[in-house]
Amino acid sequence: MTQIQNNQMVTELDIAGMSCGHCVSAVEKALRSVPGVDVVTVSLEEGKATVQGNAEQAAMLAAVAEEGYVATPRG
Repeated sequence: MTQIQNNQMVTELDIAGMSCGHCVSAVEKALRSVPGVDVVTVSLEEGKATVQGNAEQAAMLAAVAEEGYVATPRG
């Protein structure tokens, strides 16, 4: 799901395959590497990532996939 808050897009992604803190770190790092991403929050318990910024959704999904996880738009 993508919303606009404070003139920034907020995208929620379901992340499959995370099982530990290292997984969370890997997904955060991958998403932060995408141009246009400003803030990333990843929740292992909820299996989701919340991304603020004006990044391309396809680029975010690809970055997570490169780390070996599956990201899908939430909502």
